[in-house]
Amino acid sequence: MTNLPKKHLFDIPEGMIYLDGNSLGPLPKGAAERAVKTLTQEWGTQLIKAWNTADWMALPQKVGDRIAGFIGAAPGSVATGDTLSIKVYQALAAALKMRPERRVILSDTGNFPTDLYMAQGLISTIGKDYELRTVAPEEVADAITDDVAVVMLTEVDYRSGRRHDMVDITARAHQNGAVMIWDLAHSAGALPVDLTACNAEFAVGCTYKYFNGGPGAPAFIYARPDIVLEVEPALSGWLGHDAPFAMEPDYRPAMTTERLRVGTPPIVQLSILDTALDVWEGVSMEGIRGASVALCETFIAEVEARCPDLTLASPRDADVRGSQVSFAFADGYAVVQALIDRGVIGDFRAPNIMRFGFTPLYLDQADVVRAAEILEDVMKSESWKDPKYQVRSRVT
Repeated sequence: MTNLPKKHLFDIPEGMIYLDGNSLGPLPKGAAERAVKTLTQEWGTQLIKAWNTADWMALPQKVGDRIAGFIGAAPGSVATGDTLSIKVYQALAAALKMRPERRVILSDTGNFPTDLYMAQGLISTIGKDYELRTVAPEEVADAITDDVAVVMLTEVDYRSGRRHDMVDITARAHQNGAVMIWDLAHSAGALPVDLTACNAEFAVGCTYKYFNGGPGAPAFIYARPDIVLEVEPALSGWLGHDAPFAMEPDYRPAMTTERLRVGTPPIVQLSILDTALDVWEGVSMEGIRGASVALCETFIAEVEARCPDLTLASPRDADVRGSQVSFAFADGYAVVQALIDRGVIGDFRAPNIMRFGFTPLYLDQADVVRAAEILEDVMKSESWKDPKYQVRSRVT
């Protein structure tokens, strides 16, 4: 039985209602101590010996295997390190090489911008008349035609929380001979994912959101085990080499998913992430999903009853919604800033979306109701009109 919530396992400031775990998870207790240990007891006293004595070299694979358990992937099929943008680039480049006769990357107009930017940059680099084709999210399934080389989608839309059907779209991609790449940035750690069952070739994701790995936490990439030897890394870094310390002059990729590693792993960040994953002990993704849906449903009902000027921008049907709820309002940025001043932390995405994430590990029904009450007060008092809330910060 899932034991939720686990708020006592997080360092969340007193009185704060944190509804932004879909953007950056809070600090898990024990993570800071693990970082200090890595810095002082390992690096500080063992220096370079720690690659062996503290087993730093094995940490990327250890953490990758832990992540694999959350996304329905086999042990050894998830490599960690680098950033999500780099992992998107790697997956795209490898997928295009698997379909050399085709020239189209298909995505949707709601995809996270960096995924589209990486596709644009890759096309600019390789040329050869490649095309990034984007359609509305609801039109993706019908747009998978026999000229598409790769379908690249984010399962849960970062703005609205709209959720694609991974199984159906992956099947359609394969029926039309395309390679499937899923971005799990807003899925992994938020809802059940079964990559083995859906049969996608690649998946990528980040760990600073629902896995609470901290700012700059390493990304991950999954490659379906049966295609690993077909994967030609576009970024052939030395730690993706089959024998890094043989110092061979020519690249020879590892015979596992480790070929998708690039540079030296971020050991401090990986150690924090390794500890952050401990809070999941005894928690099932099905339990997380059930609790998340309940929190989202409560928030929607409370906000719609209290704040008639706000428009629900997320799907009403929980089956096609991730673990976030978005409301649209012309002055949404200012409203979010007023909420933050009152201790309710959400965020804003242009042009008019107020986002609120619901993570049952550290949120309960009382938090959700209280957040809606504060939002109601902000709207009715029009406190958001204060000039200080109109000034845009660099990060929204």
